[in-house]
Amino acid sequence: MNKIITTTDNSNSLYSDIFKEHYHSTHGAINESKHIYIDSGLIYLKLKTINIFEVGFGTGLNAFLSYIEGKQHRLKINYTSIEKFPINKKTAQKLNYAKILLPKQQDLFMKLHESDWNKKVQIDDTFTLTKIHSDLKDYLFTDDFDLVYFDAFSPETQPELWSKDIFQKIYDALNRDGILTTYSSKGIVKNNLREAGFNVERLKGPIGKRHILRASKE
Repeated sequence: MNKIITTTDNSNSLYSDIFKEHYHSTHGAINESKHIYIDSGLIYLKLKTINIFEVGFGTGLNAFLSYIEGKQHRLKINYTSIEKFPINKKTAQKLNYAKILLPKQQDLFMKLHESDWNKKVQIDDTFTLTKIHSDLKDYLFTDDFDLVYFDAFSPETQPELWSKDIFQKIYDALNRDGILTTYSSKGIVKNNLREAGFNVERLKGPIGKRHILRASKE
């Protein structure tokens, strides 16, 4: 059972009973996701057609923000997300992201959650969503991506997902000049990314966090 909390920017997050961690920063869920994944990733790449892979669908916030950004800037987004522990529909309905970000289209957020798993779903003419119900350790990439949102639980909680081998799989699946963005700037994360072939840069973090990472395939 995941507990819903309200963060300091009034957007919700969840507390995982399995991992004993919050899904998003308590200093602001929307603020954190927008800073790390949208501003430092999607906007930074400046592509009109973009293939995104997300590690951890979670609350659906990153996908929702990407959809909104895509509509505002006329982007075509193919969004793939892998999640081993999906939240249930009842929990998703209680999250307030749509009320804050897209009050006139609140059903759109639930459409992301209600879309079938392991199937490409056309959300609208500019956004496709493929949710994969699986463990990243077992997943074999069959497509190439421009951008990876690495949003797993922390390296302390899920160390197996922050390994060189995982980052190597992702590196191989990225297109040339593709990037990975993540909230963790721990030394072991930077080292494993570099050993997998990435060029790693440390960026200023969102409120409540000093630094984040952006890793590039050059």
